[in-house]
Amino acid sequence: MAKVTTDKKTKQTKASPTPDAMPRTAATKTKKAAAGGGKKKKDPNAPKRGLSAYMFFANEQRETVREENPGISFGQVGKVLGDKWKALSEKGREPYEKKAAADKKRYEDEKAKYNAQGSDDDEE
Repeated sequence: MAKVTTDKKTKQTKASPTPDAMPRTAATKTKKAAAGGGKKKKDPNAPKRGLSAYMFFANEQRETVREENPGISFGQVGKVLGDKWKALSEKGREPYEKKAAADKKRYEDEKAKYNAQGSDDDEE
């Protein structure tokens, strides 16, 4: 039996499809994932990505936000940090941008070294 609903925006009635008419894609995807398909595993020795300027800011400010707001939830900490970051001037963001640029350079250097090491291993 199809369920009849009314779309509040268009004021039209719709009949939802019966379970028999629904496609069964979710069940087939689950079987494929269980069969061994899926994402390639990350190499634990691969270099870690560089942090963004915001992440340097958030890591530095997280404890002060928790001290200023005892009992604050995890999600609320993120929201307060985001608001503080948005309110920060270009001059205030500058030290974090420099840290992010240095970390990006570190990542690129480590990645080049890692890729060179990986291609050497393939030849042997």
